[in-house]
Amino acid sequence: MEITNEKIEQLAHLARLEFDAQGKANIKKDLENILALCEKLNEIDTEGIAPLIYMTETQNNVREDKVIESITRAEALKNAPKKDSDYFRVPKVIEKPL
Repeated sequence: MEITNEKIEQLAHLARLEFDAQGKANIKKDLENILALCEKLNEIDTEGIAPLIYMTETQNNVREDKVIESITRAEALKNAPKKDSDYFRVPKVIEKPL
């Protein structure tokens, strides 16, 4: 794939970017380097190699789920500007459809 000035202008428009002449030249060079690297990667023989899904062999390394009370309900409601006996009071934000 060849990187043209039209392609750079199209990408700049899609990304909502603006480049001067020097910026376009720099971007063109960078994109050509990226494409050259991708072409180099296509030369590598990957036949018989399984895709890498996880970076390590360990899977689902999670802690045990334990219920602990870190703060009481009274402590949580202590500084609330509006509260009920057990709940925070907040303004209504969802309107019912007509």
